[in-house]
Amino acid sequence: QVQMVESGGGLVQAGGSLNLSCAVSGRTTRNYVTGWFRQAPGKEREFVAATRWSGGDTNYADFVKGRFTISRDNAKNTVNLQMNSLEAEDTAIYYCTTTGLTGSYEYWGQGTQVTVSS
Repeated sequence: QVQMVESGGGLVQAGGSLNLSCAVSGRTTRNYVTGWFRQAPGKEREFVAATRWSGGDTNYADFVKGRFTISRDNAKNTVNLQMNSLEAEDTAIYYCTTTGLTGSYEYWGQGTQVTVSS
């Protein structure tokens, strides 16, 4: 069974940095995408960034380009999201997710809270 466990959230001042980590277990293939979404209070869940496990292609939402970096650690089976120059608008619960056999995001973690104070 695929499991996703996030860590690294917390409280940070505007302009600061945080690094989120997602431990992925239970995968039997390498041909999948792992990404991060976020959901702020009263808003829809939105895409943040994603990376393909094999090949390393990455994709970012426009609002995080140049500030966030997604990366993989193949040895540890983790996907990290380095977040720099954080803004109050980045405050949200961040979720790690990965695709299933259909190519859609099927597996989700419990989320980790990121709060940016202005």
